[in-house]
Amino acid sequence: MRVISYNLRKHRAARELGGLVERHGADVLCLQECDSADMPDTLGGLRLAEATQRNRLGLAVYFRENTYRAVEVRSLALKKSLHDRVLKPAEERMLGVRLHDIDEGHEVIVASFHAAPLTALNSLRRHQIRTALSELQELGPGLPALMVGDFNYPVFKEHLGQKVREQGYELSLSDARTYTRYRFFRGHYDFATSVGFTIDKVQTLPQGLSDHLPILVTAEVTEPAAGARAADLAS
Repeated sequence: MRVISYNLRKHRAARELGGLVERHGADVLCLQECDSADMPDTLGGLRLAEATQRNRLGLAVYFRENTYRAVEVRSLALKKSLHDRVLKPAEERMLGVRLHDIDEGHEVIVASFHAAPLTALNSLRRHQIRTALSELQELGPGLPALMVGDFNYPVFKEHLGQKVREQGYELSLSDARTYTRYRFFRGHYDFATSVGFTIDKVQTLPQGLSDHLPILVTAEVTEPAAGARAADLAS
C-alpha cells in the first residue's frame, strides 16, 4: 500500500493532486486543509471515500477503487484548543476509512489526521492523537491501522513515540523534514502511526504550493486480524 499524506495549505495545493497521485502510484490519498466543497469524486484513478463537512478547512481520504472497497467511514471531533474555539478552523480532526482489499480479502483502516496548531500545548496534541488512535480501533477492532497527517509536533517526538507505543502503535518519521515555511519552525510535522503494518519507508516528496511537503508512506500488512480473516471465509 502506497499512501500519500498532504496538507494543502488552505487548499492552495489542490491542483497538484492528480499529478502527485499518478507520479507516485498512490493507492490512498489523505488530505488536510482541503475545501470539501471543491473536492472531485475521482482523482487520478482514486475514489473519494469522504470529506469532512463541518470544517472551514477539512480532511479528505481517497482510495484506489480497483483495489479497495470502502466499508465504513468515521470522522471525529477532538478536544479543542483555544485556537479552535476562537477561530473555528477545524471541527473534525480525524477521518478514518475502513477498506476491504478486493484481491487479498482482508480489511485495513487508513485515516487522515490534523492536530491542533503550534499555539496549543503538546499535551493537548497528545490527547488528540491518543483519542484518534483509540477511535480507529472502534472502527475495526484488531484491524491493521495506519493514521497519517499533520501532527504539528516538531519537537520532543521521542516522548510522543513512547506514548504512541504504549497504545500499541509505532511512530514513523519521514526521511527529510516536511515543513519549511518559517526558519525557526522547520522540521518533521507530517508522519505516520501504525499497528499491524510493516512500514518500509516514509519519503518526503518535493515541495509544491503548500508550506508542507507531502509524504509517501510505503506499507505492507504484517498480519491480517483473525476476526477479519474469519469474516472473509464466512462470506
